Amino acid sequence: MGISCSKSPETPEPEEEDKAPTPVVWKKPVNFPDPVYDMSRNPLTEEGIELGRFLFYDGILSRTNQIGCGTCHQQVAAFTHHGHELSHGVDDQLGTRNSPSIQNLAWYPSFFWDGGVHDLDLVPFNPIENPVEMGETVKNVITKLKNTPLSSAKKPVDYPKMFKKAFGTEEINSERMLKALSQFMLSMVSANSKYDFYVKGDVSAFNAQEKEGLGLFKCKCSTCHSGELFTDFSFRNNGLIPLKINDQGRGAVTGLDPDMYKFKVPSLRNVGLTAPYMHDGRYHSLEEVLDHYSDSVHKTTTLDPVFLKPDGKTGIVLTASEKQSIIAFLKTLNDEQFIQDARFSDPGVGTSF
Repeated sequence: MGISCSKSPETPEPEEEDKAPTPVVWKKPVNFPDPVYDMSRNPLTEEGIELGRFLFYDGILSRTNQIGCGTCHQQVAAFTHHGHELSHGVDDQLGTRNSPSIQNLAWYPSFFWDGGVHDLDLVPFNPIENPVEMGETVKNVITKLKNTPLSSAKKPVDYPKMFKKAFGTEEINSERMLKALSQFMLSMVSANSKYDFYVKGDVSAFNAQEKEGLGLFKCKCSTCHSGELFTDFSFRNNGLIPLKINDQGRGAVTGLDPDMYKFKVPSLRNVGLTAPYMHDGRYHSLEEVLDHYSDSVHKTTTLDPVFLKPDGKTGIVLTASEKQSIIAFLKTLNDEQFIQDARFSDPGVGTSF
């Protein structure tokens, strides 16, 4: 019996859009603790992260199709709303709080200044459906995404195709949308500051003033701003006098008197880039922040004990020289690579109708 020498037909390569999503190996920085977020429930892929990036910057998430997550979380300012005490939403409405930084969210046990959400996947529901921020409904956002690409968009995005690449089919639902946004935000790890180089062994990364500032910081500030994330994620009343808005912070979430006027201790990573400061953006410089802690802590029933001395006086004892050294140290937490990383940048797409 003869054997044919002709080639058997080769199995055709799958279409690009039919390929399985490409897994991404998420690496924990060596000096960081283990993350809180369970990666196994939402495995990161190149396609999922890219879909999340497009969604993050697209105004399609808002009622006016003009306000995206990236509107109030700008990369150049470590994903805060630089220069704005309070964030501006749809129809230029003014919010009640300063936009917190989006970075290292895999380690966060709760979100927002009041800790009202405990699952990263659920965070976008709040700004999307907040009447002042995005003023939309998740249900309507899903409808708009299904109807893309839109010919009137700045740069039309075929979301059904992107969802298929990320999740295997063109089905667009809230779970997939939220998981894609989480994948993008989980990829936004900031761990390449001068401080990180210093603690990993490069003693030349710090000058004398920065080293002095680190020592002072550990002595004066690390009770609340502890660990490599520079926050213990607790909720504390740091002695701010309530403004006209009378934001009750954690107390408004729990309804408990001991939680009144307490707000989450923010991470200080990239703090030199995220002015203005505090939950209401009342302080425009790090100098003003330290002046508050030394001279302006207001005594109330829920004031954190760390600010209350045995003699009844309030605040943290800091000289002018010590403040400058601490500020010099705080600026070593700036991560220039993070704010310039093209992987986190605006892809320049979105609706404009």
